[in-house]
Amino acid sequence: MSEDALESADIERVVLSGNIARKFTRDPRGTRYEVLGEASDGRQAYVVCRFLPSGVLLIITAYAAEE
Repeated sequence: MSEDALESADIERVVLSGNIARKFTRDPRGTRYEVLGEASDGRQAYVVCRFLPSGVLLIITAYAAEE
């Protein structure tokens, strides 16, 4: 996230308005989702996340899409 100059507002925007690009179902810790969306500056970015048993969304990593 920091290496690609993404901020928390970018992560929130991707999660709330992006689309699920991939779904990883074989992880024993639970299904992970790779969400693709647009950052505040117009770049495409990915957020990888999962839901915890409590219902909380855990952000695992975030990175800008390669151009």
